[in-house]
Order: sequence, then C-alpha cells, then structure tokens
Amino acid sequence: MTTSSETNAPDRGHNPVVERDAAIGVVGATGAVGHVTLGLLRDRGYRNVRAFASARSAGRQLNGLTIEEATPDGLAAGDLDLCLFSIGTAASRELVPHAVRGGAIAIDKSSAYRLQDGIPLVVPEVNGERALEHDGILANPNCSSIPLTCVLKPLHEAAGLVRVRVSTYQAASGAGSERMERLRAQHPAEGDLEMDWEFDGEEFDEEAKLRAETRKILELPELPVSATCVRVPVMVGHSESVWIETAEPLSAEQTRELLEVAPSVRVEDFPTPRKAAGEDEVLVGRIRPDRAAEGHGITLFLSCDNLRKGAALNAIQIAELLWARRPVAV
Repeated sequence: MTTSSETNAPDRGHNPVVERDAAIGVVGATGAVGHVTLGLLRDRGYRNVRAFASARSAGRQLNGLTIEEATPDGLAAGDLDLCLFSIGTAASRELVPHAVRGGAIAIDKSSAYRLQDGIPLVVPEVNGERALEHDGILANPNCSSIPLTCVLKPLHEAAGLVRVRVSTYQAASGAGSERMERLRAQHPAEGDLEMDWEFDGEEFDEEAKLRAETRKILELPELPVSATCVRVPVMVGHSESVWIETAEPLSAEQTRELLEVAPSVRVEDFPTPRKAAGEDEVLVGRIRPDRAAEGHGITLFLSCDNLRKGAALNAIQIAELLWARRPVAV
C-alpha cells in the first residue's frame, strides 16, 4: 500500500533516499553562484557535498572541500544523488546527461534546457508541481524570471494577466565572478549602464529569455511581455520595474495585500538591491496605479538577490520539493 502522494511523484530512481544524507555535487563551485550554493547547503544542514569545477581548479581547497574536475566519467560514476549545475550553456549540454546517466537528479542553471520541451522550468512557489514531471533534468530559470514570476503569480490568480512590461536593472554578479572583480577595480566615476548580451538587431537574448521563461513558468504561452534589460554598476541584487495590466480591476491596496501573503515575497515601501542582498525573499514595493494603462494597470518595483533566490536557493528549493514528495511506503 502506498500514500496518495506516490501517484504524482517522480521515478524513485531519480530520488535520494534520505535528503539530508544525499550525495550532492555542486558543478561550477568556484563561480559566483557556486560559492553561494555551497554556503546555503552548509547552512541548511547538508554535509555530503562535493565541489566540481574545471581542470585548472581541481585540487584546490574551497570551503573545506577539495575541488574535483567535472568530467563525464566522474559525474556518471553513480555516487551522486543530486547535481546542481552553475556552468555555461555548452558545458551543461555536455555534462548534465552524464550526471543523469549516473542516476543523479540534475538541476541546471544555464539556458541549455530551460525552454526545451519536456524539461520542467521551475520556481517552487509558482509552478512547483511541474518539478514532479522531470525525467532526471530540471531547469532553474533566469535570475530575473524567478523574482518576476513570484510576484506575477498571485496577481494573475486574483485578476488575470493581460500584459506585462518590465525593465531590469541587473547586477554585475549576474555576469559572473570576473565581472564582479572588474566592478571592484573600477573607479566610481567610471560607472555606466551596459547592455552586454547577444543582440539580434531588435532585442537582446536576455530580453527574449525573460519573455519566454515567464510564459513557460506561468503557463501563459500567449502572454504579451515586453522587456528592456540593462546591466548596472551594482555588485549583487537585480531590480525590476514592472507594469502589469489585468483583466479584472486590481487596486494598489489589493495588490499589496496579495503580495504580503505571497510565498518568498516581502513587501517593502522602497526595495533596493542593497536591501535585497543576502536575503532569501523577493522585495517588492512602489505599488501604485499605472496611470498610463489603457485598462486595469498596476506598476511596482522589485529587488532580489540574484545569487540566492535568483539562482542557488531556487535550485536547492526545487530539490527539497522533490525530496518532500518522494514515494513513501506505509
């Protein structure tokens, strides 16, 4: 006899038996997200953790761990229950299948699998049930898509989304450790706004990703989303200005009430990336009517630690969601 939760649980072969004792591999451990991932795992009580990176980092010590080279054979050896990938898209495409071949769940932060059919793109507070549909690989969304969908989900449930416009103000850490070092070395007078993503002549790929991922996570494939993405001279913390039009009227007061009880969201009068840095919640405020909207419109501002909830924490929460719903015999 089994519990009812077993019906919707993923294949047992892709689930660690005891989550706190699970063998976890952090691939890309020396990067900005990898560092945060190791710290979060330690803080949450995980002790069976291994750090993987490129050959040039292998053998170094990091957070008390000896870094191992991330190779196909090493990841496929069958001694890992979970692999958290924070590496480039090409490297993820090469290595993720080997980790899965070895029996691990792979949660990938790159764009390699996010929009691939059959791969769940998961924000646990928004579409956590989709995580149960995995076949070994799950995708962790873009660090701007995660906070945006955390905020949009309760508003859509209450009033129905009609269209969304968003401008992002993305921190240097979103571009990795090298960009962070460049910002540290930069004189404040040299600060500037940058748009450093691939450009197709009309929009940056970051803007296209934000639209496509938001649609997939919210399961609104036709939702009109217009985005402008900008890199700002801030070390940690992505911010977004968001203009939302809804099918039903939604006042600023109602919006605030909905967001005050939304999971992983904290209402602040004036969110900033500095306030968000080191926090696990999406900070949202400046909630007010959109006086330029043709229909029912609300505008707001949000900030989120892009290395924590925008990346590392979200991936860990996906794994914990799976473990919480693993099959249990009674």
